[in-house]
Amino acid sequence: MPTTTQLSDAALISAYLEGEKRAIETLVYRHKDKLYTSIYLLVKDKAIADDIFQDTFLKIIRTLNEARYTEQGKFLPWAIRVAHNLCMDYFRKAQRQIPITTADGVDILSLLLPETIPASTKIETQQTNVAIHQLIQQLPEEQREVIIMRIYGELSFKEIADATGVSINTALGRMRYALLHLRKTIKEKQMTLR
Repeated sequence: MPTTTQLSDAALISAYLEGEKRAIETLVYRHKDKLYTSIYLLVKDKAIADDIFQDTFLKIIRTLNEARYTEQGKFLPWAIRVAHNLCMDYFRKAQRQIPITTADGVDILSLLLPETIPASTKIETQQTNVAIHQLIQQLPEEQREVIIMRIYGELSFKEIADATGVSINTALGRMRYALLHLRKTIKEKQMTLR
């Protein structure tokens, strides 16, 4: 009989449901790095990522125990979708502004300005940043998620498609519509990016 580390994800799930508790440990260990990374890329905070990671596996275990998991695809994309949904729940609950930053943490909007600018311009820029973050929060949920995952989470469109359970073309389409929506709203509100 193969050891639990040699079993497929589906076989581990079956073993767990048949009472082999170590099977779930193997499943967690096998996918912890990819799952944790996908969470951390979204929330950008170690403590929050740790909490959501734990919540993800609690939800996965609960779903398995309640016999609601169906093997429609691979386990990992499903687990990433569970984690993604918990991240989105976190953002909704926190109702916080999500900065759009580069990989080194610099706000993208600040890159549009020269370094030597008067204080009044800095205030205007901060107000514009707040307004844009509010506009992002007002996007339809599917579009907002793609914007957050792509710009804030720095995920590829393939990773976004896997996490949200849609095709790459759908993820690209949602991004396109989100950007069009933002541009239209900025134009309607006669906002200027300084």
